[in-house]
Amino acid sequence: MNAIETQELTYTYSKGTPFEKTAVDRVTLAIEKGSYVGVIGHTGSGKSTLIQHFNGLLQPTSGKVLVGGQDIWADKSKLRQFRFQVGLVFQYPEYQLFGETVYSDIAFGPGNMGLNPDEINQRVHQSARFVGLTEDQLQKSPFELSGGQKRRVAIAGVLAMDPEVLILDEPTAGLDPKGRDQILGEIREYHEEKKNTILLVSHSMEDIARYANRALVMNHSHLFAYDTVEGIFSRAEELSAMGLAIPQVSRVFLELSRRGAPVSPNVYTVDQAVRELLGKLEKGGDKK
Repeated sequence: MNAIETQELTYTYSKGTPFEKTAVDRVTLAIEKGSYVGVIGHTGSGKSTLIQHFNGLLQPTSGKVLVGGQDIWADKSKLRQFRFQVGLVFQYPEYQLFGETVYSDIAFGPGNMGLNPDEINQRVHQSARFVGLTEDQLQKSPFELSGGQKRRVAIAGVLAMDPEVLILDEPTAGLDPKGRDQILGEIREYHEEKKNTILLVSHSMEDIARYANRALVMNHSHLFAYDTVEGIFSRAEELSAMGLAIPQVSRVFLELSRRGAPVSPNVYTVDQAVRELLGKLEKGGDKK
């Protein structure tokens, strides 16, 4: 079964006014359960508007959104249930912290789900473990923590609701390289353990190449492509033409290929580059 589907999904802001703008235009796609999807596109491409439909924050102007095969807008009384199934972490989520302690902030979502105290406690500690928060930190005010730690608290608050689909909109925005790598590594471990569906919105093509197994590309409100990461990055020249910054290693191998070097132009991670070059060296050694 697919985790999320859209059928001719269209969303128009300020419809019927002089400011009318279609941000998502007739998008049809099916996101497989358990996949890790990188969502990419230039600023204004429609990617943020698209993901806000997946848990009902926006209602389609036309078309459908299905979660677990069910139209989330078919019965508005069930919309709250779908919002627990699809967790959305906004950019700079630490600005939404409000609890007296880290523990109470993380526990807020599970509490709204009507869970008993033992289940809430278990979820708080499990989600804290996923994001690397200690027992001592759970008892502190979230406002005593560093920026990166606050980000972890906000993410843990969504994880504690145990969503079937986790959507993260630029979760590493504003963090230094070490903080970015730590959070993305924790999200990968969470995915590997829980086997749920993750959508990662990012401007970093390197991060998408490193962590995702599928990629969704939006371009001028339309779905440009949805494919494996390999399939998407094999279209590096098209991505560059859209103004997307492909990984630096991809640019190097594209240029080497253009200049006649016997290398694959479809290299998008450093690990791939190492394997490609070692393979060429080994073949060269065999000929001697």
